[in-house]
Amino acid sequence: MALRVFLSRLPLPELALLAATVVWGGSYAAIHLALQFCGPLFFVGARFLIAGLITAALFARQLRRVTGREILAGMVIGVAVCLGQVLQTVGLETITISQSAFLTALYVPTVPLLQWLVMRRPPRLQAWLGLACAFIGLLLLTGQGLKGWASFGDFTPGDTLTLLSAVAVAFEIVLISWFGQARKPLNIANVTAVQLLATGVYALGAMPVFHETVPAFNWGWAGPALGLGVASVGIQLAMNWAQRDISPTRATLIYACEPIWGGLFGRFLDERLPAHAFLGAALIVAGVIISELKLKVPRSGARNRSGPKAG
Repeated sequence: MALRVFLSRLPLPELALLAATVVWGGSYAAIHLALQFCGPLFFVGARFLIAGLITAALFARQLRRVTGREILAGMVIGVAVCLGQVLQTVGLETITISQSAFLTALYVPTVPLLQWLVMRRPPRLQAWLGLACAFIGLLLLTGQGLKGWASFGDFTPGDTLTLLSAVAVAFEIVLISWFGQARKPLNIANVTAVQLLATGVYALGAMPVFHETVPAFNWGWAGPALGLGVASVGIQLAMNWAQRDISPTRATLIYACEPIWGGLFGRFLDERLPAHAFLGAALIVAGVIISELKLKVPRSGARNRSGPKAG
């Protein structure tokens, strides 16, 4: 009942992003299974090419009037999407679903720094406090603890690649907001179609460079590629639409729910979370709440006028 009331009070853009995190969290399990039948570059390429073709078919009329700015935006965002997805997918070959979800979610504290660099918008104090709280929660969720993150010597190649994918995801979020909040609005459908197609082409084009071959047809990879391709259309459209009205920091805090869903899906596949992981999840939720607190320091005159009334 309480959950229903909470969801009913969320603005539609925020609700759309929250739904995207559920699908996003479930994608780790699908990718993990698909990698048993094909290479990471091929899977990313097939998944996003399917998504791009579906989007192009849905918005064929609008694509006839695509502008150069929309093509540029889609191609640039596609670079970040491709890097994030490929690095994450390669990492999933050697680490668990839960580890991947939690490590990828480290883009949470990265976005405000990139937002400051790219958009010249320093986050509010509340946002920094909320992000710090969410970051500590993510550390607990990984099972590393604060002390474990002080040393990178024990990180496996899969951990490192997944951390790099988190940086790419942070760039994707900031770039979407930067292009989406431009003075001259861009057509969301056009940007999304170009973005998805570019991601697929980039990944497939990199296959010869890394000596990856095209696998034989198998529903083991075709099923997840098709399912995630359809899901990617909804996710990217939701992100591009919702982030026109939501700040990158706020969007990032909503995306912080993703590792929780990823951990739950991992649990369904017999990946067990320790007790401190639940504390980490609670800290992430607390970070979202803290970031939205509107703290105002009253002026001296206002404090004097309200004094007798308060007494």
